[in-house]
Amino acid sequence: MNVEQAISVARLTDVGLHRDHNEDAVASDLSIGLLVLADGMGGYKAGEVASEIAVLTLTAEITEAMRHKPALRFMPGLLPEAQMLIHAVERANETIYQISQEQPQCAGMGTTLVVGIFTDNKLIVGHIGDSRMYRLRDCTLTQITEDHSLLQEQLNAGLITPQQAKISVNKNLVTRALGIDEEVDLEVQQFAVEVDDIYLLCSDGLTDLVEDEVISKILLDANGNIEYAATRLVQTANEHGGKDNISVVIAMVNKPFCSEGGWVKNLFGKVKKQPIHHDKFE
Repeated sequence: MNVEQAISVARLTDVGLHRDHNEDAVASDLSIGLLVLADGMGGYKAGEVASEIAVLTLTAEITEAMRHKPALRFMPGLLPEAQMLIHAVERANETIYQISQEQPQCAGMGTTLVVGIFTDNKLIVGHIGDSRMYRLRDCTLTQITEDHSLLQEQLNAGLITPQQAKISVNKNLVTRALGIDEEVDLEVQQFAVEVDDIYLLCSDGLTDLVEDEVISKILLDANGNIEYAATRLVQTANEHGGKDNISVVIAMVNKPFCSEGGWVKNLFGKVKKQPIHHDKFE
């Protein structure tokens, strides 16, 4: 079963109510099973540069790696797609870091990142920073990434309560970001995928303003209409103040998918390149 036939995707990014430009970037390319969201940071419009580089580099690197997969050497114990993702993130980090060092207007720029690759009824998830991925399964919403942030470290250490975290001034202090240092620490996980799963990638412009319970209700009320759900999530964040850019990518699993004789094999056999869908607008 081809991933493109098995999964539906909706993407939306919005500037919000208080920013004059959008530093988020989102993309998907189901020909390689890819979803990606980046939330840039830095000086004036430098964050926009970082997130754009991250999305474009990951899409290009993973596409290239998929096309040359039979010739690549892989480490045992790690799915090839996970190794492709790690390599692609390293390349994106190198590019962002180099530009930040060479271009004064881009000094200090970086970006959070959350990315998923669907393959063989599994989902490979990588993330850096506080952009998140959630899974809705059997009417239960679960956050499957843990923020790389000072606030999360305080929570894990028991220094503050979840109630205190909601009003903390440290909400946006990330402890990892792409492009800030010469080396990057990507957290990678693997999950089994089930039919009817819904996966949500989002920037903190959503989660800082909309509680998980409300996110869950919106996804459930949409009843499979993920385009509507994406629009409603962004609207709700704006209704709660819209203080930051707001971005969401929603994927719904409609059928099982398996790479054997399916999308990976077909990808190698096709000469025609699949289109990349990329959203970046205010």
